[in-house]
Amino acid sequence: MDAYARRGLEGRSVLCAVSGGADSVALLVATASVRERLRLRVEVATVDHGLRPESSAETRAVASLSASLGLECHVLGLTLQAGPGLEARARQARYAALEEVRQSRGLTVVATAHSATDQAETLLMRLARGASTRGAAGIHEARAGLVRPLLERTREELVDFLAEQGVGYSTDAMNADPAFFRVRVRTDALPALSRAAGFRVEARLASFARLAAEDEALLSDLADAAWRRVRLEDGSLDGVAVRALEAPLRRRVLARLLAEQGVETDAATVERGLRAVEQGGSATVGGGLRLRATGGRVRCVAPSPGGAVCAGPELCLEGAGAQGVLEGTGWVFRVESHAPPSGMHGLALARDLCWPLTVRTRKPGDRVRVGAGQRRLQDVLVDLRVPAESRDARPVVLDAEGTVVWLPGLWTPPSPVGSSQHYLWATPSGPSNQRTPPL
Repeated sequence: MDAYARRGLEGRSVLCAVSGGADSVALLVATASVRERLRLRVEVATVDHGLRPESSAETRAVASLSASLGLECHVLGLTLQAGPGLEARARQARYAALEEVRQSRGLTVVATAHSATDQAETLLMRLARGASTRGAAGIHEARAGLVRPLLERTREELVDFLAEQGVGYSTDAMNADPAFFRVRVRTDALPALSRAAGFRVEARLASFARLAAEDEALLSDLADAAWRRVRLEDGSLDGVAVRALEAPLRRRVLARLLAEQGVETDAATVERGLRAVEQGGSATVGGGLRLRATGGRVRCVAPSPGGAVCAGPELCLEGAGAQGVLEGTGWVFRVESHAPPSGMHGLALARDLCWPLTVRTRKPGDRVRVGAGQRRLQDVLVDLRVPAESRDARPVVLDAEGTVVWLPGLWTPPSPVGSSQHYLWATPSGPSNQRTPPL
């Protein structure tokens, strides 16, 4: 029972979760045997899930054993219905009930009787489902308010310990029901693997899970540091920086991005995202979202309905002194006779400019005047690395001939040779992280 001391629990308090089976009874007896040496305050909790007729007798047996050891026992009753997900529902309800007792009694931790055999079973189950290193880490020895002191002992060792102590235990028939995946692993897979290896493999598998947990902890710390480096102010990721990460870190960073958007991440989803990042494309990731890795950024976006560009409101500027707000974008425009102050976008207006100016969002067929020629607005936005999902929200300024002459905050043409001494000012609704590179 070195785990108590290793976790700094000397002189603290423990609530032992005891079902009446061999593992948990061994936990109870062993904890009772070290309580004086470690100055532990020990109490016991046993849960009747209400699923089997014999469960009441089992909880009474736990209460009797606890009393014989001089320990207070809390008998907790649950009402669960048989059906899909029974194991998970029972586990969730059990832990919630144990935590309630721990807090109400002012105890430091709940101690559960997970063994090296449980760890081996969990490892095989997760590997069969395609788990990564995080899943291979299996059952952790401790977390907030919980400790598992027997995780380095096999079930066989615990049964032998009870035989030495002359203490009996209960056997749950559900632990032999082949309807449960864990039971099939316990009764079929583990014995077959041990026969193939020529020795009992439970302790070796549990040791691997422990080492995997150490590796995973290190990788998680490195991934946290990588996340801070590649994350941009708007919540997206720097695409170049993500691609430069080592594959294990890239995978974890991408999984974190998806998780922050509420996407359930499995191996297949993350792999689709990784391919999109490597190819500079996009991928469906679930939750009605797509992961886009274009324009130098990686982000999750909701696809626009039908993918069409919708016509929005327009703002007409007739000449000097004209001003207004482009509805739906928050951008404010005004025509002034002097250059804008520092920090505000501005366009020097040519003497031969065709008035009036129109400010709106893009439409199909828009073209940008570049030098003596023109380019498609779509191509310009791609070159400027404007995210596809935000292109329809950017204002464009057109002259009376319908040619785009300015993309505020994105692109400004060279100052005209013949200036009209007027300027178009533009103030965005919020800070922009876009630059204004030359075309």
